[in-house]
Amino acid sequence: QVQLVESGGGLVQPGGSLRLSCAASGFTFSDYAMTWYRQALGKERELVASITSAGGGQIYLDSVKGRFSISRDNAKNTVYLQMNNLKPEDTAVYYCNRFGYWGKGTLVTVSS
Repeated sequence: QVQLVESGGGLVQPGGSLRLSCAASGFTFSDYAMTWYRQALGKERELVASITSAGGGQIYLDSVKGRFSISRDNAKNTVYLQMNNLKPEDTAVYYCNRFGYWGKGTLVTVSS
């Protein structure tokens, strides 16, 4: 069955960096676009970044452009989200998504 397992979240100070990973299994990873979403407390889930199946195209939420970078390694069935210059407003649970499937999420807290 399809499984998406996120890791790499944690507590970081403003201006810091984190790299999230999402390990995928149960499907042909290289056939699918992959997406990171986030949901802050009391807010709706929003798309953060998405990458095409071969990795040649990416889109980003306006507020993370220039700070976040999505990438993938199809040989490792893993998608990454490199997050730099983190801000308190980036605090949220980050979810990995393949069309129709969600991981359980990883919490990112940006606080001094």
